[in-house]
Amino acid sequence: MKNKRVLAALLAAAMTLGLSACGGDDSGSVSGTESKTKAEDGNYDQVTYAYCTFNNIPTEEDLDVVEEEINKITREKIGAEITLMPIAISEYSSKVSLSLQGGEKIDIYESLGDFNNYVATDMAYDLTELLNQSGEGIVETVGDEWLAACTKDGSIYGVPTMKPVALTPMVVYRQDIADELAIDMTGVSDMKDMTEVLQKVKEAYPDMIPLAPVQTGEIGVSVNYGDVDFLTDDMYSPVGVLIGDSLTVTDLYSTDMFREKCELVRSWYNEGLVMQDAATTTSAAAETMSSGNYFCYLAAYSYPEADTAASLQAQCGNYPIGAKIIGDAYLSTGDLNSVSWMIASTTDVPEAAMKFLNLTYTDADIINLLIYGVEGRDYVLNEDGTVSYPEGEDSTTVPYTAQLSCGTLGNFFLMYPTAGTNPESLDWELEQNKTAKTSPAMGFTFDSSGVKTQYTAVKNVISQYLPGLICGSLDPDTEIEKFVNALNDAGYQDVLNAKQEQLDAWVAEQK
Repeated sequence: MKNKRVLAALLAAAMTLGLSACGGDDSGSVSGTESKTKAEDGNYDQVTYAYCTFNNIPTEEDLDVVEEEINKITREKIGAEITLMPIAISEYSSKVSLSLQGGEKIDIYESLGDFNNYVATDMAYDLTELLNQSGEGIVETVGDEWLAACTKDGSIYGVPTMKPVALTPMVVYRQDIADELAIDMTGVSDMKDMTEVLQKVKEAYPDMIPLAPVQTGEIGVSVNYGDVDFLTDDMYSPVGVLIGDSLTVTDLYSTDMFREKCELVRSWYNEGLVMQDAATTTSAAAETMSSGNYFCYLAAYSYPEADTAASLQAQCGNYPIGAKIIGDAYLSTGDLNSVSWMIASTTDVPEAAMKFLNLTYTDADIINLLIYGVEGRDYVLNEDGTVSYPEGEDSTTVPYTAQLSCGTLGNFFLMYPTAGTNPESLDWELEQNKTAKTSPAMGFTFDSSGVKTQYTAVKNVISQYLPGLICGSLDPDTEIEKFVNALNDAGYQDVLNAKQEQLDAWVAEQK
């Protein structure tokens, strides 16, 4: 019951804050400690902000323009200058980890499913006092209950992105081809229903690849398991999960459900229905779909079908886009801390880093510069308050955009809506947060530090086998057994036992 009360309070706070944020307040509320202008010695604190992008990486020259517009604000408001470090989603986690370990300057970064690992390996700064001193806007925006999902031993190590958090599996597709081939997408309700659709497209367009990967090593399996709690692991490489209402930590890779998903995508692979190098490609969905050589991809979004399609329309060139929900949203602790913002334990400017992080949650100009770039050059602000790309441009041709990162940066509710979206969709998004089925372990966070060696070894095995299995390039009849054996050799059972022990202790505390 305590779990449900906490979640109810969390969602109520999200509704209140979200609705007020969408009222158009762009005053950029900052704390009293952020009122200073220029440093007394004439210098500014230097803060490096590393963020993932699902769009193209801009040139250094084009990025500098956005950076300078941001610094015009930050020099005045917080006495700091910001260096932007956009990193492609396909290499974000590895690049950030290697940079932090190698001493490269990164002050602010996002967890992207690795929250536990960053905390366990001492890469994350304790934010508890910093939030009180320079992050009042964050605390007011996301609330204490959301921050509780990013704690360890009573200390806060991350700040959840303020957004609709209930992700719903969808297929995003070319509406023009669906119409031409009389494909009724309303009849598609799960991954299995996609087989006939993909076959029809392949038959009509032999040179077209029906299904594109959403990112490296992912063609949609990871967001279509159903009621699975990844227990604060990255959904793309889980190490022990809960299934349904059970509180028993389970090896996902030995389940019939996992095998069935792998067999399904293997059949797609053998029929040429999916990109053959999906397990290793660095191309993201926006790029592949805009090429015109693909029909669809599978992903998860927290917006209604029509809004999802409208938002992605500009990302995919001149092709009309449709979206169809193929599963239900499911909430767990990882939905909050998997996309959270952290400050590096190696930072030399922790206060300045927190002040800038605070602005990404409170200052509409800052967050819209990060997402859309410079008005007039990278986007057009329409009379109704929505944004579009300049005439003749799209996401692949403008100098800068990070539009597809809109659900991962700062405060979603301060971002301009994209043209074609419905302002009333916020109600739907908040309702999804409220009504989505919730894991019985909501609030539990796994600490991998006690099995650090095994955890790292297991993650390495997963990265070796999982992308090929869930993209169809590895045969599940022979490779799943090898995969599980390699996991066990790496110390998999030790990690599962540690998770179960911590979960049991957590459950006892709740009672």
